[in-house]
Amino acid sequence: MHPSRNVLGGKLIPCSHDPKTGFFRDGCCNTSDEDGGSHTICTQVTQEFLSFSYASGNG
Repeated sequence: MHPSRNVLGGKLIPCSHDPKTGFFRDGCCNTSDEDGGSHTICTQVTQEFLSFSYASGNG
C-alpha cells in the first residue's frame, strides 16, 4: 500500500482530533478499497465560507 498524499503531493497531516474522523479514525483522510463511502476530504474553512454555504442552501 502506498502512503496517502495530499493534493500537493505532500504527507497527510492530522486535521481532526476531537472527534477523530476519516475511515480509519486516525484524524487523517487515509482510505483503502474497503472504504465504500470514500472518506477522503478534510479541509479548514472560514466562518464566512460556512455562512455563504448555508445561505446557498447547504445547511
